Amino acid sequence: MLRSTFCLVCLTLLTAATPVPLTALDWLAGQWVEDKGDRWTEESWLPARGGLLIGVNRSGRGTGPADFEYMRIAAGADGVLRYFGGPAGAVPVAFRLTAADGRSVVFENPAHDFPTIIRYRRDGERLHAEVSGPGGANAQRWTFERR
Repeated sequence: MLRSTFCLVCLTLLTAATPVPLTALDWLAGQWVEDKGDRWTEESWLPARGGLLIGVNRSGRGTGPADFEYMRIAAGADGVLRYFGGPAGAVPVAFRLTAADGRSVVFENPAHDFPTIIRYRRDGERLHAEVSGPGGANAQRWTFERR
């Protein structure tokens, strides 16, 4: 247990110091859906190509749409990956990668009002997504199944 905790700490520290290649996030690629009663959320990600991972999210209730977001992940000038999200077509906001371990990733922007943290974690044929404020406050979570 101590050795695996040490390895996780080393990997997290390494992520902060060493740029993660975009292709290391290809586990996000696919079509994902979450159904909760008559509410639904879909998220689709294309695999890395041309220096970009491109995603789109839409949600709604019944047969009607409620929300959508365009997303992309790309390296910044410093080589560190950034998540850009533009809900409802708004100007995209950048979130800097702060941790990645091969099946999960965390992006943060402490200066943004909400969210300040965006997390994704892959668990087999499930994709878990979470947005939250500082320290995980007011977390909103989705568990998507591969479509």
